[in-house]
Amino acid sequence: MASWLPETLFEILGQGPAPSKDYYQLLITRSQVIFRWWKISLRSGYQSSAKPGEVKESHEDFLENSHLQIQIALVFGARILDYVFNLCEGRIDFLERLSDNLLMIIISYLDIDDIACLSFTSHRFSKLCMSDRLWEPIVEAADEITPAMKALAHDQSWRQTFFTKKLQLRKKKRNSENRAGNQ
Repeated sequence: MASWLPETLFEILGQGPAPSKDYYQLLITRSQVIFRWWKISLRSGYQSSAKPGEVKESHEDFLENSHLQIQIALVFGARILDYVFNLCEGRIDFLERLSDNLLMIIISYLDIDDIACLSFTSHRFSKLCMSDRLWEPIVEAADEITPAMKALAHDQSWRQTFFTKKLQLRKKKRNSENRAGNQ
């Protein structure tokens, strides 16, 4: 993998499926998959014998270890397992690794239709494409902001204010075209 990547590519913590109280950590580094667990029991005699455990596998060995794959899928789910497979096979989603601030700057250069399409690609992009951090500058660039518009935007959202204003402009345009056609 590229050396400019951070040492830790992915980390997730979680509790095992019910009724287990066991605690798990999955850590993917540039060269290893590390799966750790801590057995949690309320029984007094069992606490001293339950030591934490750890399995370390190279990426190549992990891809062959179906037992470890099943454990990860049971604790963290199939989507996380798929993501780990991709990391181990060198398929890294670099766009997903960018910060929200940098993605917001990139999204701000898109057309409105492209922002709408992007919002359907993932939960993260949906959240970014709906955020007031994106829409406030768009509204301010499109029109002079009155105190009433600012109050409306804070009550609803900047995105909703943008589209409300756009609908009002379309209605005015249609009315003026109808008046011009009637004359």
